Amino acid sequence: MSGKIVEILIAKDKKSVMQNVNEAVLEAGKGIFGDRYYDKDEEPQNEITLIEKEKVDSFNNEFNLTLQYSDFRRNIVISNCDLNTLVNKEFYIGNVLLKGLELCEPCESLADKTSKDILTGLENKAGLRACILKDGNISLSSQLEVS
Repeated sequence: MSGKIVEILIAKDKKSVMQNVNEAVLEAGKGIFGDRYYDKDEEPQNEITLIEKEKVDSFNNEFNLTLQYSDFRRNIVISNCDLNTLVNKEFYIGNVLLKGLELCEPCESLADKTSKDILTGLENKAGLRACILKDGNISLSSQLEVS
């Protein structure tokens, strides 16, 4: 399975707007350098989050919305990859080794910022929480490959 990065997003703090970046430094046990959760949380599931482009596009179409990928507050937007199959599996983005930990379900806070429809419309479709096992850099040209 191979996926392509569509966007890399970080926010300086929980209330900041997610910003697109062309590349990012990922550090094991810390997260994405410059992101709101970087080295601030001892919970590995907060190191990095991913969401599928196709799931966001489908949600927008189904509910007649125009939400941006950044509105979903995930770090990596990926295309052509079924993220649900990566729970408890190791995978690479570029040279960075990650492990899928759990699905990243939509929450009330996200629904308040976007649409209440997100709670049911993206159940089991809102992305993946992962931890970083090996440091490295990623860019928009990086591919996701299952190890």
